[in-house]
Amino acid sequence: MNTLRKFYAGLASIPATAAWYLADLGEARGKQELFVRQAPQKLRALREHALIESAVSSNRIEGVEIDRKRVGTIIFGKPLLRDRNEEEVSGYRDALKMIHERASNLLVSTETILELHRLCRSGAWDAGRFKEKEGDIIEKYPDGRTRVRFKTVAPNQTLPFMHELVTLWDRFLDEQTVHPLVVMAAFNLDLLCIHPFRDGNGRVSRLVLLLQCYHLGYDVGRYISLERLIEQNKERYYETLEQSSAGWHEGKHDPWPYINYLLFIIKSAYREFEDRLGQTKSPRGAKTQMIEAAIDNFPEPFSLTQLEDACPGVSRDMIRRILRNLRKSGSVECLGRGPGAAWRKKG
Repeated sequence: MNTLRKFYAGLASIPATAAWYLADLGEARGKQELFVRQAPQKLRALREHALIESAVSSNRIEGVEIDRKRVGTIIFGKPLLRDRNEEEVSGYRDALKMIHERASNLLVSTETILELHRLCRSGAWDAGRFKEKEGDIIEKYPDGRTRVRFKTVAPNQTLPFMHELVTLWDRFLDEQTVHPLVVMAAFNLDLLCIHPFRDGNGRVSRLVLLLQCYHLGYDVGRYISLERLIEQNKERYYETLEQSSAGWHEGKHDPWPYINYLLFIIKSAYREFEDRLGQTKSPRGAKTQMIEAAIDNFPEPFSLTQLEDACPGVSRDMIRRILRNLRKSGSVECLGRGPGAAWRKKG
């Protein structure tokens, strides 16, 4: 909560980059209701895709992966879970479901944060419990060396720090002295710096981010996965988090790199929302649209595996069929032979 403490003591100005993002997001929020009203029948497919992408991407950022063929069953069915990774993806889905269905009545509180952790770490011995031992963030180098990248808050200070964090959140919303989106991003930074759990801090931070977006009226995360966008920009995520956490304990940190990063993610989600809503013909062709949108988003040649990662829940056979059709129409070309061949857009 050292970022929110700093802002509460007085925020002289907002950097130009952040102000630019806030203006764009204000405009996007204004269009949001119009898009939803105009095309309600098109939104179901987007919601289903976002649910899949969020559960898969948020876990994959933390190194938790599952068989692609099982994604749809785990997210939308009631399967017998095969291993710990499937339990965690299923648990994250349950946490998302709680937010989607109960956001308006779900307070941002220590109790809610603990419940989100209990769900997304379902089955872990300490699910829904704050850490009991030191949990510093350790960076490992390829040669085996390690370093403490960030020293987190001590276990005996975690609960009071979390209480202060949510109290400051409520205070800012009441007083409106700082733009709520800036407060939300600052809250996210402070939560990660407190590092209240033994494991699952990143996933909980993304769930709370989604909940806070809903509370502020920015509903794009219901249709476009914020977690997937964070995964696609993962290097920048870790880079800005390290930049903004340096000096956090002393209150001498610069929170703006990370705040700008989160504002960029939300802005990217709105841009994609408008693009996808304009392209989606109907829920029936949703998977085709999902594949085509993923191809459009690749900035350089891509592989079949990369396309599969961008389209969780879509079979390899269907992806190959769409690629063949796009090649026939001249939209893409294959740069080699075999399953590892690269593809690229034409025109």
